[in-house]
Amino acid sequence: MTIYQFLVLFLLWVCLPHFCSPEIMFRRTPVPQKRILGARVPRSDGKILHRQKRGWMWNQFFLLEEYTGSDYQYVGKLHSDQDKGDGSLKYILSGDGAGTLFIIDEKTGDIHATRRIDREEKAFYTLRAQAINRRTLRPVEPESEFVIKIHDINDNEPTFPEEIYTASVPEMSVVGTSVVQVTATDADDPSYGNSARVIYSILQGQPYFSVEPETGIIRTALPNMNRENREQYQVVIQAKDMGGQMGGLSGTTTVNITLTDVNDNPPRFLQNTIHLRVLESSPVGTAIGSVKATDADTGKNAEVEYRIIDGDGTDMFDIITEKDTQEGIITVKKPLDYESRRLYTLKVEAENTHVDPRFYYLGPFKDTTIVKISVEDVDEPPIFSRSSYLFEVHEDIEVGTIIGTVMARDPDSASSPIRFSLDRHTDLDRIFNIHSGNGSLYTSKPLDRELSQWHNLTVIAAEINNPKEMTRVAVFVRILDVNDNAPQFAVFYDTFVCENARPGQLIQTISAVDKDDPLGGQKFFFSLAAVNPNFTVQDNEDNTARILTRKNGFNRHEISTYLLPVVISDNDYPIQSSTGTLTIRVCACDSQGNMQSCSAEALLLPAGLSTGALIAILLCIIILLVIVVLFAALKRQRKKEPLILSKEDIRDNIVSYNDEGGGEEDTQAFDIGTLRNPAAIEDKKLRRDIIPETLFIPRRTPTAPDNTDVRDFINERLKEHDLDPTAPPYDSLATYAYEGTDSVAESLSSLESGTTDGDQNYDYLREWGPRFNKLAEMYGGGESDKDP
Repeated sequence: MTIYQFLVLFLLWVCLPHFCSPEIMFRRTPVPQKRILGARVPRSDGKILHRQKRGWMWNQFFLLEEYTGSDYQYVGKLHSDQDKGDGSLKYILSGDGAGTLFIIDEKTGDIHATRRIDREEKAFYTLRAQAINRRTLRPVEPESEFVIKIHDINDNEPTFPEEIYTASVPEMSVVGTSVVQVTATDADDPSYGNSARVIYSILQGQPYFSVEPETGIIRTALPNMNRENREQYQVVIQAKDMGGQMGGLSGTTTVNITLTDVNDNPPRFLQNTIHLRVLESSPVGTAIGSVKATDADTGKNAEVEYRIIDGDGTDMFDIITEKDTQEGIITVKKPLDYESRRLYTLKVEAENTHVDPRFYYLGPFKDTTIVKISVEDVDEPPIFSRSSYLFEVHEDIEVGTIIGTVMARDPDSASSPIRFSLDRHTDLDRIFNIHSGNGSLYTSKPLDRELSQWHNLTVIAAEINNPKEMTRVAVFVRILDVNDNAPQFAVFYDTFVCENARPGQLIQTISAVDKDDPLGGQKFFFSLAAVNPNFTVQDNEDNTARILTRKNGFNRHEISTYLLPVVISDNDYPIQSSTGTLTIRVCACDSQGNMQSCSAEALLLPAGLSTGALIAILLCIIILLVIVVLFAALKRQRKKEPLILSKEDIRDNIVSYNDEGGGEEDTQAFDIGTLRNPAAIEDKKLRRDIIPETLFIPRRTPTAPDNTDVRDFINERLKEHDLDPTAPPYDSLATYAYEGTDSVAESLSSLESGTTDGDQNYDYLREWGPRFNKLAEMYGGGESDKDP
């Protein structure tokens, strides 16, 4: 606050003498002094005190805020009419700020403020004053309450609650349209002077907007403001107190104003004529292009609806409005044909969907353009004369019979020849075939309606010059029924007759089924193949029949089962019939006709054992037998395991011995006498490489003559073992206990070689073939193998 402003306010305060009184005067009331005000209160000295009523006549104090002097600010003076000026009275102050903010001179009653006071913090203070006798400390005046009110000065500028406001107003609004109201507040006292009287003015934003000085309402100031020309405006508003006069304090705020869109612009096509192209093979619904009309408006005001209003292609094409892009998508409505027509013309209109009646004078809000569509030629696949074919044929036709013909043509101007074929995925059994040239469909296998009543085929028509161009068509073949199946029993009948049955008693009701399906429905007739003295059949004429007895009583011990042939025939052409045989068991029944047993053996069984129990017992016996057989088989398998489990024991009929043995004296490995004497073969010599299984007598083979070659003997024994059914089924070592006599090579055994006196020649082993090469290498080393 400037000194000039303070002096002005101070002069105004001085010129208003009724605002404050510098002193509070206490006067006695007219009531006599001796009047007792309350109950007697005994003193400590035995005397009775009497309270006297006194009156207080005084005004409230007024104090100017924001005092800037160096001394304490004088507030006012308290004074009692009991004060004689001799200092016998003492003034006491209590209440808001007493002793801190406000102090009192206890002798004179002068009140001072100790610091600057801000009215915006607190507008008034409530205090209580009392005068007491300084010597006796008794009150000479009752305690009274008074108020110190703070006088305001203009020390606060107007402030806006928002630094920046955002507002909007429709474009093209008339002058004076309200935009937004801004309000500033002043913390000064509105009841005292003009410190809190605020006036609004516009600092920035003219000439587009104005503001009302008293209310702060911002209004448009220019007509026909167009959003398409300018959309954003920034307006600065000032709020000034003191009624806007010079010396008042002020505050400002910024208002950002946006012009919102209205539909004041019609859509416009940028081109008068639009050219599009489309292939004649494009399917229905294909998008061939788009058109778009521009609109300067935004949002829903720019929404456009497209339609075809004229042209020679209104039946062939359609247009769809794309909401997201505001484009008109032109699509194919019907199949195109280059050979029929090559050019179409459309007149397309675009119109706003949301028109504001206030701006009809700016219309019309629509526009048109011409769209020319050229159809381009493509190599089209063949076209069938129908979308699907249905052929009906009887199931008894001969193989090779034509059941129908499909027709197709090439729609192109070149008219390429067509080749027909069957999709074999639809005819896996190859029941049908087709002539590739004329499309005639014929049978290649017999038909049977009972196996398949319908055949769904697919015929392919392809251009011979361009096989990739092909078309498929569905062909449905319905097989018509022919009466080629005889009726049969519907189910298997388990029929029995009681021993105590009487003539004419019903023992079974039978029915029949037929795989054929005649147009008039099924009709069956039942009869006996021959006259039966025991049973008869009675046709119910509803495709069922009853089996009745003809004699009184049956004996299951004499005949336990009867076979009754029944002839079943239909009434279609040609008539088909079959003979079904009923097996009728004779059973023992109770008095109500309930079966008890049906065989003579059942009489020997316990009475309480039912058929189900017998079946369960039989199953248990079978399971036990299977377990025993499996156990025996496993045990037999274990017996066949070789005694020698080493991997090096037996390999391809060769037993590997890792030592040379003990010579001729070692009789544990080989019996030398046996090798030299074939007649010494034991009758029951067993194999030593497996556990003995059974003891059987081997067939004795004739002894080879002394001059028989060893090779012939080995081949004979090999053939014998191959044909021997008792020979083991796996590779093993067979001991041939004879190596022949008078051999040129004599003995090949290493056991006997140590007894020879001279060196032997083993070169002949190389002449025996590749199987003896290894022996020839071992024994045919010559001089290099001899010891030095």
